[in-house]
Amino acid sequence: MKIKNTFLSVCCLVTAFVSAQKKQEVDLIVSDAKIYTVNKDFQTAEAFAVKNGKIIGIGTKADIQKKFSSKKSLIAKDKYIYPGFYDAHAHFYGLGMNMQAVNLRGTKSFQEVIERIQAFQKVKKHTFIIGRGWDQNDWKDKEFPDKELLDRYFPDVPVVLTRIDGHAMLVNSKALDLAGITIKTKTSGGQIEVKNGKLTGILVDNPMELVSAIIPKPSRQTQINALLDAQREMFKYGLTTINEAGLDRDIIDLIDSLQQENKLDINIYAMVMATRENVDHYTQLGIYKTDKLNVRSFKFMGDGALGSRGACLHQAYSDKPKQFGALLSPIPTIREIAQQIADSDYQMNSHAIGDSTNTVLLKIYKEVLQDKPDRRWKIEHAQIMRETDFDYFKLGIIPSVQPTHATSDMYWAEDRLGKKRLQYSYAYKTMLQKAGLIALGTDFPIEEVNPMYTFYAAVARKDLKNYPENGFQMEDALTREETLKGMTIWAAYSDFEENEKGSLEVGKWADFVIFDADIMTMDIDGIPYTEPVNTFVKGTQVK
Repeated sequence: MKIKNTFLSVCCLVTAFVSAQKKQEVDLIVSDAKIYTVNKDFQTAEAFAVKNGKIIGIGTKADIQKKFSSKKSLIAKDKYIYPGFYDAHAHFYGLGMNMQAVNLRGTKSFQEVIERIQAFQKVKKHTFIIGRGWDQNDWKDKEFPDKELLDRYFPDVPVVLTRIDGHAMLVNSKALDLAGITIKTKTSGGQIEVKNGKLTGILVDNPMELVSAIIPKPSRQTQINALLDAQREMFKYGLTTINEAGLDRDIIDLIDSLQQENKLDINIYAMVMATRENVDHYTQLGIYKTDKLNVRSFKFMGDGALGSRGACLHQAYSDKPKQFGALLSPIPTIREIAQQIADSDYQMNSHAIGDSTNTVLLKIYKEVLQDKPDRRWKIEHAQIMRETDFDYFKLGIIPSVQPTHATSDMYWAEDRLGKKRLQYSYAYKTMLQKAGLIALGTDFPIEEVNPMYTFYAAVARKDLKNYPENGFQMEDALTREETLKGMTIWAAYSDFEENEKGSLEVGKWADFVIFDADIMTMDIDGIPYTEPVNTFVKGTQVK
């Protein structure tokens, strides 16, 4: 009997040894969490294993511990894990550059704008003042300001203040003189505002380029600082992939070089600004892709913004009966550029806010994409639509929208559009039903970076003051599951990245975010005040 027991003990030891030998050594095991995988069945898990930055196993804690071993583990008890968030439409570099300039977000009057510039200048003493973020709709007097106070306080220093949406500028006389702008300056695709025979300093859309041309170019170190500052802001909020909505070649090359040197870890889906030069260069170059950078799309500007009445409408603005907004390019030019992109492997992502712009672009998309399946071209914003145009989204065209635009604009959008047009605006659920998916972003720095604001605006359709009590046009609210998908797997699909990111599955990058509250079940009004505990990119903690 003693011999038998000894034999059994030896067998158990051998079995345990063999079992241990079969375990695969990995870099990290995460366990004891509720993990929303966002896979096709929207399953949850308890643990996963990471090796070389990718998930190689996911499931129950017991299953992962049986198959894998690691010297490094993260026990996320009572925590909730989601795929790293995408921002499907943002201005990453622009945010970083704004962080180097005067921040005018949240100003409640033009006098406060002046005070912020004065405080900035007291420290920085710049010889060319740049600011961004003002919004006259937040002021008691909701009309555009003029340059009178800028000329009084800053007569000898050029001042350029870009509106929050990036589609209007207020500049002082010094800047106008340097740019060579007079009341006789000809313009198209925008406006140089003149009142009582004098320039007001307001420029809308295309004429802004005249001023942009005289702004001193930032140093390379300033550009690097901007990108690194923006990255810190992304990781703070659990954002791991950013769709950068409009870059030129030099900044794309800078991002690539910083990523290659492991100084920049954020994933960037870069939309190249669709200038003639850029379209020629990148269509000849072909798709450029690394583990961190994906260059395969163009950002085309269709029109301006609703807040500055630059969005192109079929009918005149309700609060300015003679103003329709404007397309920023002639229709033949739009069609020509779209055809050139369609003949390449690149995607076209078009800024389209007004219903007229959406009609023009959707028709052109349909025309040039005939017999070209799975191109995943996007309409960015798709803000105001005609009822008959929603059906274009059945053709594989993807709506890429920003839920906080609805809750920012809802106070004054009806003034601009009237009730009839408003009911077909910010219609996210309608678009989702037609397209089968929807990509969600913020358009920061026009809106705030925080993706929890996106989540709240999409589901509750309220602002941060809990207004309106019953939500804004709730028939177009999204469910929590739809919203999470729009911030993860659907955004990844819109970038042709669904096989590598957007969900927590075997073979995909270990980009994930950890919360101590469950955004899928908690009180919806608490969502905006919930922040990640940790953020990981490719299995490495970055927050």
